[in-house]
Amino acid sequence: MAGRIRDDDDLSDNHEINITPFIDVMLVLLIIFMVAAPLSTVDVPVELPVAVAKPQPRPSKPVFLTLQSDTTLSIGEKTISRDALVSALDDVTESKRDTRLYVRADKDVPYGELMKLMNALRIGGYLKVGLVGLESADTNALPASASPAAGP
Repeated sequence: MAGRIRDDDDLSDNHEINITPFIDVMLVLLIIFMVAAPLSTVDVPVELPVAVAKPQPRPSKPVFLTLQSDTTLSIGEKTISRDALVSALDDVTESKRDTRLYVRADKDVPYGELMKLMNALRIGGYLKVGLVGLESADTNALPASASPAAGP
């Protein structure tokens, strides 16, 4: 308690609130929340749109590279090992690194395996890679979660 000294030396109570500690605590809490708020948004839910573009015409001799669900690789109908990937592609494309490759991957293939294949192609010099998927005639055949009009 704070007191005032008067001429008669009686101490009286001071009923004013000291707000300095309150302001200090509020500033510390403000800083803590400003630092912690960006960290609380770790998972951001995203619904990716579906591309409904016209399919491009196929070349006369497309090179299909297939990644099956058991992670075996095939060029056309011929099964190859991962070590022989670049040399087998060189044989098929006659060492033309600008040849477009069409990658078909089973839907059960882990994403990491597909990325390993894409990295191996990039390291091998094959940069023109297209991903093959099923074509849908209309967007009504898509599942509701993949529909562009579906919302929360």
